[in-house]
Amino acid sequence: MQLQGKTVIVTGGSDGIGRHICLKLAAEGCNLAILGRNEARLSAVAVEARTLGAAKARGYSADMTDAAALQSVVAEIEADFDGVDILVNNAGIWHKAGPLDTISDEMLIATVQTNLTGLMQLTKAVLPRLRSRDEAAILNVSSKSGVVAQAGQSVYTATKYGVRGFTDVLKEDEAESGVRVAGLYQSGTNTGMFVKAGEEVPNHIFTEPEDLADVVVFMLSRPAKLWMHEVRVEI
Repeated sequence: MQLQGKTVIVTGGSDGIGRHICLKLAAEGCNLAILGRNEARLSAVAVEARTLGAAKARGYSADMTDAAALQSVVAEIEADFDGVDILVNNAGIWHKAGPLDTISDEMLIATVQTNLTGLMQLTKAVLPRLRSRDEAAILNVSSKSGVVAQAGQSVYTATKYGVRGFTDVLKEDEAESGVRVAGLYQSGTNTGMFVKAGEEVPNHIFTEPEDLADVVVFMLSRPAKLWMHEVRVEI
């Protein structure tokens, strides 16, 4: 796919992996609709993206657990950008590792709604727009935890296995529509996700987010006759 001029929605785009995805796509000449919760950070990323080459980049404050808000923001993006070509589902949260009964009900619900339910609801809202384009793609940035079971990650892993299953079925469902679907399953990434959950991990040994963003650009920019349905990145 030729990325120049394509309009891309990136969730979780205000920091971490999402921010770097936005900046790499901006350098390719994409227009960016950046979803996140922190308006100041969203605005800063949009400014960076325009500096790097995005003709148009805007931040949209959106709560991935609010289905009505997601519907509303998709309509707003459609009006602002006159269409959407690519959806990058990147937003996600982490719960501190431990046995299931140490994970609070509030964290359990928030993790499932953010990592899985919200992803599916946003995709549902965007899908009709994507089908109307000559070229379109959905890339779900998931996790190694969607492939490998790891102790202490019961709820997080459940969401990521769910994303993997959703991605695989969506790929089959859209095989004739022209919307290409792919999943990216990465190991630990050097972002603030773990710190936010109070988890102490050796972040310095993990994949750098800008390197993972390069993988996203590579996947999306393959020619028409070559599509990478699933990529796994491990350190």
